[in-house]
Amino acid sequence: LILFRSHLRNGRSVMALAESDDGGRSFARSMLGLHEFNGSTENNILWNGGTPGIPVAFLDTNPRCRDHERYKGLASRWQKDRSAGEQDLYVMASDDGLRWRRMQDGPVEMPGAFDTINTAFWDDLAGGYRSYTRYFNPAHKPVAGGMGVRGIQMSTSDDFLHWTPPVPLEYEDGDERMQLYTNAIVPCPGAEHIYVGFPNRIVETRESCSGQPWPGVNDALFMASRDGVHWTRYREAWVRPGLDPRNWTQRNNYPLWHIIRTSPEEWSILISEHYKQEDRTPVRLRRLAIRPWGFVSVHAGFDGGELTTRPLVFEGRSLRLNYATSAAGSLQVEVQDEDGRALDGFNMNDMRPMFGDALDAPVRWGETNDLTGMTGKPVRLRLSLKDADLFSFRFTNKQQGE
Repeated sequence: LILFRSHLRNGRSVMALAESDDGGRSFARSMLGLHEFNGSTENNILWNGGTPGIPVAFLDTNPRCRDHERYKGLASRWQKDRSAGEQDLYVMASDDGLRWRRMQDGPVEMPGAFDTINTAFWDDLAGGYRSYTRYFNPAHKPVAGGMGVRGIQMSTSDDFLHWTPPVPLEYEDGDERMQLYTNAIVPCPGAEHIYVGFPNRIVETRESCSGQPWPGVNDALFMASRDGVHWTRYREAWVRPGLDPRNWTQRNNYPLWHIIRTSPEEWSILISEHYKQEDRTPVRLRRLAIRPWGFVSVHAGFDGGELTTRPLVFEGRSLRLNYATSAAGSLQVEVQDEDGRALDGFNMNDMRPMFGDALDAPVRWGETNDLTGMTGKPVRLRLSLKDADLFSFRFTNKQQGE
């Protein structure tokens, strides 16, 4: 399902719904019969005016969730004095995802600047709700008269009504001047102990096209975290605007929230294009086809390269890799103790080089892939790659052929 904003010719906005039955490859309008438009209720309109409107919605997987609140989300509303740039944030609930109500009369008690896609979800591992919203860091002002650098803050809640004071996200790169317009943060499917985000970056000091209502050009980034607060942010663009000049206007290239598991071999993320064109060209969505657990990779060229991990402790009997090589490429793995000494029988020379393309391939040293004796002990992995990419790895109790 996609909930999206639609601008009408008379200047009004409505919220509408589209559905996909093929894993996000195509979408069709849903005939909802909720609101009249041009004399008919045969349309896909969810919301036809009024505040705070339809939230950024999610299906609540909290095992204690009540049936009439199985869909939840955060919605924002401008305060009366829009010149202050401030909005209120409301918690919303629904039993069917179509008809929404406020969970309390007033807004959430949370500081922030909520003119963005504010996200929230039930975090099963943490046993509570998380929200990711916007704030302005006034320490740096990219443009004169601005409110500061757009950033992301995180808050938690036990009941979706009362939230902890938000904590600004921290990044390994230490770049406090980079502006993130949206967050698109979710637990990684199949590896929910890792959080992944696809924020939209705005460079407000650049302008590619004249006549735009606001300055700026945008692209999309990728970042990951194990605690939801401290992040590894890849500052190189994950999605560039590309050759299409219509994607170089401001407020473009927003990754939509959530990852669609299109098939066992392919995931999808949708991204917005053609926003606010002078000739009124409609906004559109493009589908990004993604390798499962393949957002980034360790890459080595034809001359080869090596990587040794920090000491790690694992559970499971075997090591499995998500990797790809060329026809001439290869990948090998050595298991070391925490001091960097190769373990007997698991030396680089004990395994035949792996080649090919696989999402979950077992690693074998000679006739074995059994790592049972190392479970719970600190080890390092030394990896040797040639014209290859390693996207991810995991330890599991699956054995060869399972």
